[in-house]
This record gives sequence, structure tokens and C-alpha cells, in this order.
Amino acid sequence: MLKPLLTHEIGSLAKPNWRVKAINNVPLNDDDIEDAKTWAKFLNIYADELLDILKKKKNFTDEEKKKIINYSSLFATKLLEKSGIDVVYDGEQHRVEMYEYPISKIDGFKFYGHVRSFDNKYYKRAAVFKKPKLKEFYHLEEFKTISKFTQKPIKIPLTGPYTLVDWSFDEFYVKGVEIGTYTGLKNRKLARKQFINDMAKEVIYPNLKVLYENGAKFLQIDEPAATTKREEIDLFIEGLTNSVGNLKGKLFFSVHICFSDYNLLFPDIEKLEGIINEFHFEYANRDSTELGTNEKVRKGYEIIKKLKNYNFVIGLGVIDVHTDFIEPPELIRDRILYVLDIVKDPNKIFVAPDCGLRTRTWKIAYEKLRNMVLGVNMIKI
Repeated sequence: MLKPLLTHEIGSLAKPNWRVKAINNVPLNDDDIEDAKTWAKFLNIYADELLDILKKKKNFTDEEKKKIINYSSLFATKLLEKSGIDVVYDGEQHRVEMYEYPISKIDGFKFYGHVRSFDNKYYKRAAVFKKPKLKEFYHLEEFKTISKFTQKPIKIPLTGPYTLVDWSFDEFYVKGVEIGTYTGLKNRKLARKQFINDMAKEVIYPNLKVLYENGAKFLQIDEPAATTKREEIDLFIEGLTNSVGNLKGKLFFSVHICFSDYNLLFPDIEKLEGIINEFHFEYANRDSTELGTNEKVRKGYEIIKKLKNYNFVIGLGVIDVHTDFIEPPELIRDRILYVLDIVKDPNKIFVAPDCGLRTRTWKIAYEKLRNMVLGVNMIKI
């Protein structure tokens, strides 16, 4: 039985400068090394090996780079652990980001060039040119590494099939599909459906399965593109269903969707009952920062009134990840109490930030998460 109002982080954290520079062959400076010292002390990590490596400042070997990434993973895991949250992760320290990294591990894609993400980061976008096939399990070693750092439950996020497809060019599935006719539109959707289901069955499911076989208990499927095309909600749902496959009921599956119109998911979302355990949306970004538990101030949580009618744990975003404002525990408390009054069952609410915290510094991210835990602890259940 999971604890009521369980707390977790959604995925990404910023990568420390010493990690980013070292991996990208940019010389470090004294401030970078001092930053590593400061966080090692704060997190009570013995990091002499890391500091000795960083003192080189440049020309790191492949083995040294691997150790730097592992220390970055250790630091991030311990940061989340120290904040007090129940389920931890390392904030994607082993990854480039959520699209380019998995695509690079899949046969059948070719990269064309860089595109810009919402926070002015850049990643390479690819096109599919043949049926996708998994080249290697791309989150297994990450899970094994993080498992050595903590006794707490770990949640591993994976980018879902719909988003990987939506963010890719299609040079294979739509071949021969005519343009500008009703038949063409129908066949184009069938081609899209095949692309999504091939990614679900050949790529996502095997990754989920191997993580489960190695002891993973919490897996999160990230689908930020899910509600960007209202006519494809059925394809998103089918892709999720095929991704989970016969793992249904064997572990806890969460789906994270952010910054979009969640109303488009209803009523089709009911098809995922019994397959997906938790749906996590962002709410705090739409909410006021005033204290109180009435609709006037808690205006960001309107969709809860629909979501409560379905058999899902409600992943509740109570931290705005796009501002340095440190939400006081009292504000976190009031946001949860408002939703609790609607849902009535604390076992159906998990508490988290709106999204990943990669756009915030570690200091800001830590303070936000710490206050989130304090806010939960103020509630008497």
C-alpha cells in the first residue's frame, strides 16, 4: 500500500557546470570546482576522487568523463533524497535530453540538425527511414547506477511513443500516401498509427520490460505532445496501451503531460483505467500564489473536477517550475487541501512539481522541493 500524499519529482534537474563543461570539452574554471566542493559538503558526499579529476580542468579521458557523470548522478540523487521526497531520481544526469538521447539508441532514424526547445536549449531532430528497432536498452544502466546511491524507491521516466513520433520527421511510413484527398488523410492517419505502435512495441515496451525485470517499481511515461493534436488522442492512448502490454498491474505506471489542454483527454482517458496508475498534470503554473482553499484563489486546479471521476491517482503539480519563487509550505498545503476536499481520498493524490526542474538552479530546486515536503507534512490525515 502506497502512502497517502506520496511525494516525487517529475524528471529533469539542471546539470552542474562541471559536468556539462567536462563532457563537452570546455575547460573548467575555479568556480566550477568550488561549486562541486560546496555541493559535496552540503550533501555529505565524500568526493575527493571527483575533485582530483576536476582539478585537471580540461582534457578529460573517457573513463574520467564516465566518473564525472556518475558523480553528477550521485549528487542529484542525494539532493532529492535530502529534500525529503518519497520517490527519487537523478534528474536525467546520464542523458542529453528526453528526445535526442532515446532516438540515438534506436535503429531506423537519422539526425538532420538542431532545433530549439522552449527553454532555449537545443537538441537534434531526426527522421525515421525504416521500421524502428531498439539497438540497446537505454535506461537500464542508469537505473542500476542510481539504485546504488539510495535506499529510497526510484522512478525512471521514459519518453513515450507518441511524443517520439510527433517530434520526428516521417520518411518511411507515409511513403506512397497521396496528399489533398479524403483517402489520403485517412491513409496518413493509418501510417501515423503504425509508426506509433511500432515504436510502442519495438522500443518502449522492451525498455519498460527490462527495467521491471531488474527491479523497477515506478516507471513514468512522458508524453508532452499527447494533447497537441485533438484528432490523435486515440493514437496516443493506443500507443500507451501497447507500450505497457502485459506489464499491466505488475508495477506502478505514471503518465506525465504538461502545459496543454487536458480537456481533450476526456472521456477517452477511461480506456487507460487499469493500465496507467497515475496521471500527472501541471496546475501550479495556472494557479495564484495567494493562500486559501477556495475556487477563487485555487483557479489552477479546475480539471481535477473531471479527473476525480476516473480510477487514477492524481499526480498533483504544486510547484511552478518556471519561476524562482519559492512556494511557502502554507501555499503547498492549501493547494493540496483544496484538491483533497474535491477528491476526498488522500490515497488518490501524489504530490510533485508541475514538471521537471531543469530550468532552475539546484539551490532553487532544492528549496522548492523541501517546502513541498514541508507543506505535505502540515496536513493532518
